[in-house]
Amino acid sequence: MRSRKPILLVEDDYVDVMTVKRALSEINLQNDLVVVENGEQALEYLDDLKNERPGIILLDLNMPRMNGIEFLQIVKKHDQHKVIPIIVLTTSSQEKDRLESFKMSVAGYMTKPVIYTEFVEVVKVIDKYWTCSDMPI
Repeated sequence: MRSRKPILLVEDDYVDVMTVKRALSEINLQNDLVVVENGEQALEYLDDLKNERPGIILLDLNMPRMNGIEFLQIVKKHDQHKVIPIIVLTTSSQEKDRLESFKMSVAGYMTKPVIYTEFVEVVKVIDKYWTCSDMPI
């Protein structure tokens, strides 16, 4: 059963944020979506005890201040955060980015399709994974 916890989207591109919001709405996902623009803001959100821990993190890699790989290197060292499933959702199809991401135990790596209908299909796959997985509380 899918968690009712919020989704943390770590994404700096406004158009991509709007695309994710639209796709989540299209598949009728009711979870709150928390958007931060880089890895530093994501860590601040996770470390703030007033915030509900997300059920899943959707992570872009190419961001200013702290990119996705740098975020993964830090977040995977924190016992309370490292169990949150992280799906890399990025435009990068570079093998080194994919390899580095999986070395840090991401739950998945998905390249953002340019065509919106294909993007919705990627979001459906993420939702299916999230729904079928037995996640830690």
